[in-house]
Amino acid sequence: MEQQLFDWMDQIEQDLLDIRTHLFENPELGDREFIAQETLVSYLNKHAFTVETGLVGRPTSFKAIYEGEKAGPTIGIMAEYDALPGVGHGCGHNLIATMGIGAGILLSKVIDETGGTVIVYGTPAEETNGAKVPMADEGMFDVCDVAMMVHPAGVSAKSGESLAMDAIEFRYEGKTSHAAASPEEGINALDSVIQLYNGINALRQHLKDDVRIHGVITEGGQAANVVPDLAISQFYIRAKERRDVNDVVAKVKKIAEGAALMTGATLAMRNYELSYDNMITNQTLSNIYAEQLYKAGETEIEEARGGLGSMDIGNVSHRVPAIHPYIGMGKAGLVAHTTAFRDQTMTKAGELALRRGALSMALTGLKCITDPELLAEIKREFNQRKK
Repeated sequence: MEQQLFDWMDQIEQDLLDIRTHLFENPELGDREFIAQETLVSYLNKHAFTVETGLVGRPTSFKAIYEGEKAGPTIGIMAEYDALPGVGHGCGHNLIATMGIGAGILLSKVIDETGGTVIVYGTPAEETNGAKVPMADEGMFDVCDVAMMVHPAGVSAKSGESLAMDAIEFRYEGKTSHAAASPEEGINALDSVIQLYNGINALRQHLKDDVRIHGVITEGGQAANVVPDLAISQFYIRAKERRDVNDVVAKVKKIAEGAALMTGATLAMRNYELSYDNMITNQTLSNIYAEQLYKAGETEIEEARGGLGSMDIGNVSHRVPAIHPYIGMGKAGLVAHTTAFRDQTMTKAGELALRRGALSMALTGLKCITDPELLAEIKREFNQRKK
């Protein structure tokens, strides 16, 4: 049955390469990926998937389902297709999308025989306001026995970690006045932001090594001779575990409140982007994937990376067993979010990565469907980690 997946890959590979090129030539920012959505959905429809679009209030999202003729496990595969401003597909989402739909289509060709269901999730805006977060919150992945996606990189690597993250905006409002003639009449909102920064810097001494706090001042006044009545600062607060992010955020909010008390300004706080949970790689599933990637032709897979960024797939991994490995494009040291990374997706090495990525996910899904003991072990690990 594995050979059937390789045979089907030979049949659809050129179509997938054409889709990769079409996405490359038509990069779209998050939640505006209408060309990408139409392209991907059209091809999934061609292969008898039932598709629903516009999920969780995100118009460019989709869910494509193929149910086998017999009951069995459900395999979830995620596709990302948003681009970066000024760079295009500098994170290789043109490959991620085509690998995702490719893997789903390959699995659909065998699950009438094996039983089971495959779902391809179109997840917009990974780079900014990841749709996987509300999709996970609404339980859309809960029907899956496992979920996966593959990200291109310079070299192949096992699925690793990412940091949980909250994005908090602090908005201080004060009172304008002439900064020289009547400063006593003003309430300086910028002073509040400065005290916020000082307080956070004092807090750093008492935080775990994995905590990251970084921010900017987006509004701090317009003229030096006017007491600023509005100052806004935005911060990312990250840590390896969601509970640690929650603890640090609570402390930072108290600092923010203290800064308002010190100056007399009023404070409003909000999450200006969706919160990401840390990635929990299911090691059993990850090991199976690595075995399948070798079958697909890879010769070397690095150990998992200690990720210091944040990804919306982290939220998925708290709901179902999940992995996020990397597929190599034959160029060690390649840096994401660059034109060099973008252009590598269009090389022969990028084409090989697409083939191996789609095959390895399909082979992994097939293994999970046909090996009940393995699937039970994957779920045991997931349940233990949740505890």
